Amino acid sequence: MRNHLITSSRNPADLLNAATRLFGGAIATSPLGELSGGDHELRGVAAHDFAVGCFSSPLGVRVTSTEGHGRSHECGRGRGRGHGSGSYFINIGVSGAISASCGGLQATLDEATAGVVNPGDTQELRPLRGRRTRFLGLRIDAAQVDQEFAVLAGQPPVSTVRFDFALDLAKSKGHAVRLLVRSLIEQLDSGDPLFQRAELQRSQLRCLVTALLLAQPHSHTGALHDGPRPGHPRSLRAALAFIEANLAERIGLDDIAGAAGCSPRTLSAAFRGGLGISPMSYVRNLRLDRIREDLLASGDPVGTVAYRWGVSHLGRFAAAYRARFAELPSETATRG
Repeated sequence: MRNHLITSSRNPADLLNAATRLFGGAIATSPLGELSGGDHELRGVAAHDFAVGCFSSPLGVRVTSTEGHGRSHECGRGRGRGHGSGSYFINIGVSGAISASCGGLQATLDEATAGVVNPGDTQELRPLRGRRTRFLGLRIDAAQVDQEFAVLAGQPPVSTVRFDFALDLAKSKGHAVRLLVRSLIEQLDSGDPLFQRAELQRSQLRCLVTALLLAQPHSHTGALHDGPRPGHPRSLRAALAFIEANLAERIGLDDIAGAAGCSPRTLSAAFRGGLGISPMSYVRNLRLDRIREDLLASGDPVGTVAYRWGVSHLGRFAAAYRARFAELPSETATRG
């Protein structure tokens, strides 16, 4: 990360503040013990759905997630918060070694071992013997993990994917994760405008997350044993996963195509070839289906349910609903 210096200071507070800024407020940092002198440096890049930083410092720190419901969980397998929110962190040693703890688990992070931190977890990082260390910290949006899981499994995870803590980078699968992280760093550091394009960065990140899901044991590993669902190309499965995860938001054809990693024209052809319908018609029908389910189950007013699922014009919504179900949404609500 030679071209992306954020701070270089002998004041450790500068490092802590810079880390918070780099990761977009996703973390809060505090020192383990008294603030000490020495050289503290952070280089990094923040993008839409990830950020990566190279830290060089003798400082021990506690890193707490500030996202989601605000309650910490133990690392490794176990029950997590609702999926789709928060961030994952992968910490990889570059030089020296770090004693890392998360919940009741511990690992020594170096060039052969990384630490994978789940959304909501608190971690403590201590350079061994107080030496100056260098390590990479990669933040990945939880929604990105959910989306790639859905591509692999054919459906979104039913709860938060929670990885085991220590990732062995020396084994073949873990080595692949390390190579993909290194490739991402090299692209960001190349200075080539082509590698600064969000499309290429997003593609590289998708590969990295897929490798992580296949390499590191997690709470839903069993769902991936059979591989991806047959019958649909990867771009279509990625699009379907994105729509499912963002159905309540205002999404357009360009948004779906970006998540699928293809052009809108290619995406439309994939939908018509695989599902016999256009992407936006699929979104509309799925949204109407979800609204109907809510009207029958919740007892909430029609307007409340419609707005909950991203409807912005009740008149057009009512007409589309009637065309699909041969009754008005108010008629469905009276039977709920």
